[in-house]
Amino acid sequence: MIITVTLNAAIDKSLSVPNFRLGRRHRTVEQRTAAGGKGVNIARALKTLGQPVIATGFAGGPTGTRIVDQLTEESILNDFVRIREESRTNTAVYDPTNGQQTEINERGPAVSPKELELFRDKLLYLARGADMVVMAGSLPRGVDADVYAGLVRELRKAGVLTIIDTDGEPLRHAVRAEPDVISPNVIEAEELVGHEFNDDEDHVIAVGEMIEQGAREAIMTLADGCVACVRVDGQLQRFRVLIAPREAVAGVGAGDAFLAGYVASRYGGRSTADCLAYGVACGAESTQHLGAGLVDPREVDRLLSEVDVQALSASAVGD
Repeated sequence: MIITVTLNAAIDKSLSVPNFRLGRRHRTVEQRTAAGGKGVNIARALKTLGQPVIATGFAGGPTGTRIVDQLTEESILNDFVRIREESRTNTAVYDPTNGQQTEINERGPAVSPKELELFRDKLLYLARGADMVVMAGSLPRGVDADVYAGLVRELRKAGVLTIIDTDGEPLRHAVRAEPDVISPNVIEAEELVGHEFNDDEDHVIAVGEMIEQGAREAIMTLADGCVACVRVDGQLQRFRVLIAPREAVAGVGAGDAFLAGYVASRYGGRSTADCLAYGVACGAESTQHLGAGLVDPREVDRLLSEVDVQALSASAVGD
């Protein structure tokens, strides 16, 4: 079983608005409303890819009820902790004429220490039957930045593989707790390692720097694939995985689809190279849909032949 954690779940509205301009009145040509937040998006994609998954996190007020109801309608197993304050609603506006995307994310509810403790107990209970836990997304108000780090340490004691996809201070703290995998995008990785990247060589060096900070494996997602420093037969190996860019319907959630594909493939026992390739194919395919966590497994399989996996020189990073 795979568990996804979304502490700041949301209702996500995705709107396609041609020639979008601030201060003007517009009409959508396409729209989609769904339960969201990074962990929820990953759970949706994992379900579509045929892997056993349960989504958990916080859900509050009528919006929280709607989140749970929508997941249930999609036949995605879920077990959320109900909180007093209202869950958030996020809006993404995509302009198909120029490919630009504007996102407006609400701050989200405040979570009390008691509610957080209830969640911790629930996660550790669910983890008894889990192989992997994916913790993804931002934190709601009132939750300390080291919450993922604490969960990583507790889950390691239970023998569960931990995967982190967040940013800022929560990511920095989580890395120090030595999670099994982290999966930042370029901007998140630059913030983590403390400098900007200028070229492909910088990307390759950066994933090694993330290992040095504590992560056991690091995968940095790019617009055209990923760069990774992962373990192969117990030794660290760097990879560059590329796919030709596609004209996107929308780019919302491509990183979530990548991670879902990687996790699904890893859960299925495939090789490291195959896991990375499948993740990249899922991320690329997801850009053909308006809304996050949407993938077509048949198209993913077709795209796999277009993915170029390059094993780079053996890593000099120590264990």
